[in-house]
Amino acid sequence: MAASKKLIAGNWKMNMLAADGIALARAIAAQGDIPTCDLLVCPPATILRAVAEAAGGSSVAVGGQDCHEAESGAFTGDVSAAMVRDAGASHVILGHSERRHGLGESDARVCAKAVAAHAAGLTAIVCIGETEAERDAGKTLDVLSGQLAGSLPDAGVDGATTVIAYEPVWAIGTGRTPTLDEVAVAHGHIRATLAVAMGDTAADIGLLYGGSMKPGNAADLLAVPDVDGGLIGGASLDAESFLAIAAAAG
Repeated sequence: MAASKKLIAGNWKMNMLAADGIALARAIAAQGDIPTCDLLVCPPATILRAVAEAAGGSSVAVGGQDCHEAESGAFTGDVSAAMVRDAGASHVILGHSERRHGLGESDARVCAKAVAAHAAGLTAIVCIGETEAERDAGKTLDVLSGQLAGSLPDAGVDGATTVIAYEPVWAIGTGRTPTLDEVAVAHGHIRATLAVAMGDTAADIGLLYGGSMKPGNAADLLAVPDVDGGLIGGASLDAESFLAIAAAAG
């Protein structure tokens, strides 16, 4: 396992206006000191600073949902890694399937964003995962290997700067999950692939499982070897559910 504590990260996606986001952050922060895990919430960019302030003084960390690869420039609507950091974040999600498949982001662009995130002092949560068609074709492990090779920078990748989130695309927001054996095979393959590329350093990189993790299945998923935490979608929008998942990390 990459660390003594698991990381439970909430991806709020395009949800929450300021009042609700602040209230949710405060509710999580009020009970967020959990010995067995670290908590991270990733709100929309519009309320990133407000949520960081609401969680201030607690053990709950805050992250962004994306960043641009450039330091600055004529990129209307985008935010740089330095802006994400300046708003109070310590992490940033990169390469989520909703951006890879919905917005056409390539491995190369995810890699460039990871380089930018590292330069800004952010921990990059790099998402990888296969589609249903790729799984049905028996290509899951090949897809994961390719995404790892293309999405991770050649330098600066270690347990302090980088987390990998395995999210089978077909399980995100669907209520479907792979079997525990399938999760174990995927995570074991990711760890082994990293070890070939990086040597002993690979053991320090956290591997999160994402894709319809919820209170009812969290304990089983978090007990799978090489599952070092979870990247939570819908269940992270409710403090009780999110904290129940965190409690299952014990």
